[in-house]
Amino acid sequence: MTDTVRAIQPEGILDSVNSNSLRREIIDTIDRGVKTVLLDLQDITFMNSSGMGALVATLKAVKAAGGQLALCSLSDQVRIIFELSRMDRIFQVYQDRQEFEEKNSVKV
Repeated sequence: MTDTVRAIQPEGILDSVNSNSLRREIIDTIDRGVKTVLLDLQDITFMNSSGMGALVATLKAVKAAGGQLALCSLSDQVRIIFELSRMDRIFQVYQDRQEFEEKNSVKV
């Protein structure tokens, strides 16, 4: 039996190096049968355009595999990047894990 939802919580800087390993972890998780990945970004202190690009590529790959990718707990810096680039309209973004759980009737 596989879980339908898994939370992944990266730390530090989300740049080209770190985002590629995060992308692999998310895709591997979906390939193992998890349907929804909740990416908890509360410990991301900085994200650049490479990190954003990797998240977009990851979202496309997850959707192509029939899965879902949601984000939560964005820091102010990361939230500003999402709002300025309008990526907050493309990604499912939740205030925190609790809001995700309540709106999706799941426990992470």
